Amino acid sequence: MTSRKIFSAIGEFFTTFGSAVAASRAVQVGRKPRADDLRKLGMDPAVFNRIGRF
Repeated sequence: MTSRKIFSAIGEFFTTFGSAVAASRAVQVGRKPRADDLRKLGMDPAVFNRIGRF
């Protein structure tokens, strides 16, 4: 594996982890997560909007 691929994988990990943290914090305080964060996590923002409250 080249160093470029390793650094790319590490960067992708931190991007995904950051999106997970941002989305979970938004949900925790009762706000809708950003669509970009949801897409990075593999979720469809339109479907997420249909989720009701508990």
